[in-house]
Amino acid sequence: MIPIEQAVVARLESHGERFEVLVDPDMAMRIRQGEQIELEDAIAAEYIFSNASHGERASEEAMQKVFKATEFELIARRIIERGEIRLTAEQRRRLTAEKRRQVITFIARNAVNPRTGLPHPPQRVEMAMEEAKVNIDPFRPVEEQVKDTVRMLRPIIPIRFEEVRIAVKIPPEFAARAYGELQAATTIEQNEWQKDGSWICIVRIPAGIQEEFYDLLNRITRGNAETKLLNGSRN
Repeated sequence: MIPIEQAVVARLESHGERFEVLVDPDMAMRIRQGEQIELEDAIAAEYIFSNASHGERASEEAMQKVFKATEFELIARRIIERGEIRLTAEQRRRLTAEKRRQVITFIARNAVNPRTGLPHPPQRVEMAMEEAKVNIDPFRPVEEQVKDTVRMLRPIIPIRFEEVRIAVKIPPEFAARAYGELQAATTIEQNEWQKDGSWICIVRIPAGIQEEFYDLLNRITRGNAETKLLNGSRN
């Protein structure tokens, strides 16, 4: 559990009743985004309140009426997932800045300038977002906000999401390690083990991380991998 002085109120109102739980804002946001977080790490007290600031607990009758249950964990999770999380101005500023950074990073890694085929640097994405007056919601998932952001950026910078397909051949002495690392880092479309123990595959990656991908291959194989860039896919 977190210290009470670091907690904020998550509140849900339904059927004329109010329910509150004291939570860590960062952990609560991660729960809302679907992460598997232990509830104990996200709360400051194992009580469902009707008014947390006055220490008034919700009645079992009210919980049964609204949630058809009285179990703390079940109700607390529903409050966090569906309710309002009351942040201080500083907490909202910090969480918004972090979510904004995640949106910028996602776009820089996954989108390219269709005129050059190169990714936009994070600084360019950030400047375009400022020009477009993009507002970031600290509680909405990154993927949802990326779609809205890119739509607003298109009048300002040429931008397109694009993936590339790369054929790779790994020498036998590096093949086992490469298989595990590429499986974690890419989408493998096809792969085949050769009689000499070498491994060949076709992988698909965001166009914006090609340099990182080649750096990974060179690190795994000490520069001995063979690659060929195939056609990409766009959206």
